[in-house]
Amino acid sequence: MRRIHCVHGSLVAAILLVLSAHAPAQAEPVQVHTDYSVSLVGLPVAYASFVTVVDGAAYNITGDLRTSVFTDIISKTRGNASVSGKLAEDRLLASNFLVSYSTGRHSHRTQVEFSDGNVKSAINTPKRKKTSADWVPLTAEDMRMVLDPLSGMVFPAGSKVCPRSLPIFDGQTRVTLHLAPKGVRPYRTRGFAGDAIVCSIRFDPKSGYRKGSSGIKYLRQLKTMEVWFAKHEDGGFYAPVYAKVPTKIGQVIVAATRFGG
Repeated sequence: MRRIHCVHGSLVAAILLVLSAHAPAQAEPVQVHTDYSVSLVGLPVAYASFVTVVDGAAYNITGDLRTSVFTDIISKTRGNASVSGKLAEDRLLASNFLVSYSTGRHSHRTQVEFSDGNVKSAINTPKRKKTSADWVPLTAEDMRMVLDPLSGMVFPAGSKVCPRSLPIFDGQTRVTLHLAPKGVRPYRTRGFAGDAIVCSIRFDPKSGYRKGSSGIKYLRQLKTMEVWFAKHEDGGFYAPVYAKVPTKIGQVIVAATRFGG
């Protein structure tokens, strides 16, 4: 069961790392619906739905995650996330980020408060254990000018999609995601048909993790992770519609089944 819980925890982290939808300023409030399916080695394992509301310079994203009936036979996972903040020139800057999920009898909740990109507070329930000798502690500098993992991968139209580097803080760990261009591919789903910008992703952990963690070492060595970004014409922003994340037990595919519409 411990391995199952680890798999689900990694899956939730991967999904939250690549999902969101939604952005820049409009004269009238804009609401965007985005749904995702998640598969592992070709089998459906989870579904996620997000709603984003943009009102002037303010935005709010809420989302829900649930495992599939197939996966529930092993261990049921349910989760939700929300983030609110303001629109900057080339990114979304969160003010409050919240994620909670449960897997079987285990549950977790993280709440982070930001101010102009700087972390004011981060609360994890239950608290993360930091007793290992190889623990890399967070520093004050690590908490400056960072993005949340949900809206941090949404980009206003006209800004760079890739290449760019994203300083991400999820409430526990500070990492940098390095995006590099891999071309353009066609993508079609409900509400969208057109070209998507393909970016490779390199995972670079900074602090808030164990150096000896096998999961961290694995992600650090990966060279085949991809995220595809599509432009929402009415909203005027780019958001993920497809992601490929290899794991130790197979490849996770996150694909948008709805993008607007």
